Amino acid sequence: MQLNFNSPKPIYLQMVDEVKKALARGELSPGDKIPSLKERAQMSQVNPNTVQRAYQEMEREGLTETLRGQGTFIKNDLALLQTIRSEMAQAAVRHFIVEMQELGIEPVEMERILNMELHKGSKEG
Repeated sequence: MQLNFNSPKPIYLQMVDEVKKALARGELSPGDKIPSLKERAQMSQVNPNTVQRAYQEMEREGLTETLRGQGTFIKNDLALLQTIRSEMAQAAVRHFIVEMQELGIEPVEMERILNMELHKGSKEG
């Protein structure tokens, strides 16, 4: 995920979301070490203070833990992965519903469209 410097969402929260999405996709696993503050700031071309804020937020949420002298790691908690996936799925569904409502589509029609697309996807795969 690329950071969107024009987004109203703060960069540090975008960085937190980036880690959550990497976990949900299996690109990161519980126990994995994440880049140091300095490395992450260089990779993202952002101020180290922004990265620090993102890392503090991830610790506050229980997503990571910092081990003095060793670095920052994804918390070794398998339930965490399921929670993140569930939260992200619910957010995606809420976004879908809002978009459909803005188009004036009623719930019954939303279901029909969703079922049609789901079945089309299973036939293609």
